[in-house]
Amino acid sequence: MSVYTVHEPPLRAADAATDPERFAFVRDGFSVWAFLLATLWMLWHRMWLVLLIYVAAVVGVETVLRYAGVPGPVLGIVALLISLLVGIEAATLRRFTLARRGWKNVGIVSAHDLEDAERRFFGGWVRAAPAQRVEPSTAPRNSPPTPPPRMPQPPDVIGLFPEPGANR
Repeated sequence: MSVYTVHEPPLRAADAATDPERFAFVRDGFSVWAFLLATLWMLWHRMWLVLLIYVAAVVGVETVLRYAGVPGPVLGIVALLISLLVGIEAATLRRFTLARRGWKNVGIVSAHDLEDAERRFFGGWVRAAPAQRVEPSTAPRNSPPTPPPRMPQPPDVIGLFPEPGANR
């Protein structure tokens, strides 16, 4: 089973509530497409800042290694390790980008595939919706708080000094 994080988009100016079709489900785990085609994967998900940092890091590392006189096969291994890192951290990079854009992480779902994750999340979301509604109260909003009911005083006090000032 896969684990998905669910992200709610920020409200648009014309919307009163969030459209459930705009929710993003990010599968946690290794991404083959991010490993094989990192730049295209980042462009597909519109991760501009992540792409900029990735390109700068790859160019920087390769430039430093070339000036250090590292042989070609080692450069290939380093490029493979960078791609492997992107594949492993793809979900984290996507969550980072969504959070930067104002999306809220609203839940975690464990499911076999994306369709099952959507069904499980929205099934629980619909059931929880009535519990989140606040019923209007009958008391006016600006009324002072009611004092707690008075407790009857016990006739005798148990202890060393049954009356105030009796210790003198």
